[in-house]
Amino acid sequence: MTPDQATRHLPDTAICEAARLSRDARFDGLFFTAVTSTGIYCRPVCPAPAPKPSNVVYFANAAAAQAAGFRPCLRCRPELSPADGAWRRGDTLLARALKLLESDAMHGASLDALSAQLSLSSRQLRRLFVERLGVSPIEVRTTQRLLFAKQLLTETAMPITEVALASGFGSLRRFNAAFAHANHIQPRELRRHPRAVAGEPLVLRLAYRPPYDLDALLQFLATRALPGIEKVDDTSYARVFGPADRPGWLRVSAWPDGSAALRLELHCPDTARLQDIVIRLRRLFDLDADPAMVAATFEDDPVLGPAVRRRPGLRLPGGWDGFEIAVRAILGQQVSVAAARTLATRLVDRYGQRIEPSPLPGLDRLFPEPAVLADVDLRDIGLTTGRAATINTVAAAVRDGRVDFRTDRTLDELVALWTALPGIGDWTAQYLAMRALGHPDAFPAADLILRRAASTTGEELSTRALTLRAQAWRPWRAYAVMHLWRLSTDGPAP
Repeated sequence: MTPDQATRHLPDTAICEAARLSRDARFDGLFFTAVTSTGIYCRPVCPAPAPKPSNVVYFANAAAAQAAGFRPCLRCRPELSPADGAWRRGDTLLARALKLLESDAMHGASLDALSAQLSLSSRQLRRLFVERLGVSPIEVRTTQRLLFAKQLLTETAMPITEVALASGFGSLRRFNAAFAHANHIQPRELRRHPRAVAGEPLVLRLAYRPPYDLDALLQFLATRALPGIEKVDDTSYARVFGPADRPGWLRVSAWPDGSAALRLELHCPDTARLQDIVIRLRRLFDLDADPAMVAATFEDDPVLGPAVRRRPGLRLPGGWDGFEIAVRAILGQQVSVAAARTLATRLVDRYGQRIEPSPLPGLDRLFPEPAVLADVDLRDIGLTTGRAATINTVAAAVRDGRVDFRTDRTLDELVALWTALPGIGDWTAQYLAMRALGHPDAFPAADLILRRAASTTGEELSTRALTLRAQAWRPWRAYAVMHLWRLSTDGPAP
């Protein structure tokens, strides 16, 4: 790796210098500061005294800094920085590859298997990563695992063997060697003064890039929360998850000291699922978004510009499970949010698996599996014959692997895949891309509320007119959806 490869996609050096010296949280995760005199790399928000500019080297990502021989700072903890969402989102080959690297389905997969999913050779994939990120795919994946392990070692009392498993290492020996090489200390040395108590729920910090409108996101989730599965109040989101014989639970709220992070309380009997759960939650709460990029795209729009200035931290709410979102999207076709929630509640009451005893008060159900909903008559919960048949069809298609929720699919691929099913139109497929995959450019243009809210004349836009108008909002049309939906409840921005 050459210095040019490591710095090619950095912000301008003067910008990096200003952000480092001012500890500007907007740049957290967009670059890392490596100090040649100490061999340590830091986040731009590091509270340590600023080093001399002559001793500073900038890297676009943690993997590049680590590959150059620098170790992560123990004070600012690079594992807590929000990911650079510009790399990971959208339909570029690099974004799709990064999402595959993070996916549970590719856990432990070889470089050949990863490249085959993208219809590339392993040589092409490696060249793509080196040219764009300055490091190989394996180095990116190893850094992700080691930084997650460092967070678990620092914030939890998990045994080191479980930390190794949770962070994707197949053996304790390999984990110890990789960790010592990257951090210049053994894992047990980081554990001399554990911050957590064994047996208590895990508490992890999930960082984001401000501003962040948590209130708006919780309000969105609250109006759609399923009794028995989810509980949402003004300050937190709680949920249970399976399997029913070993259920887990989680609660997400703001970090108490007001820092740019959410607080995750988690009980998960299956240690190997921890990293997947954190990835799901980062998508559900849209923690890797860059609000500045979205705002810059919308700033000159007569409707969205004022809306973004009113709510600069509005995020794209995701979903916990793709199949659950798909069913709820079908239930929401051409009915109000309240009506869709009523139908979903009936479905869970009738077909959801009960958890006994309940791990959290009031939360004692799991959403029905595809195999359960594939063959039942859903007209008994108040669905029309057509709507019931659509859910049966979708459940069978998911069960049989004919459709899926792969986050590396392009938006066009996903829409084509899902609209091939009877009863699934463009609105439902686009909504599924927004909520289940967190696709930033998904856009259900036929939505009546959007066609009204986006108009600058007061007259309802046609679907075609809205689609044309929304071209200027790409690649962030899903954020435009959230702002326009919010305008319909908040009223026009002043």
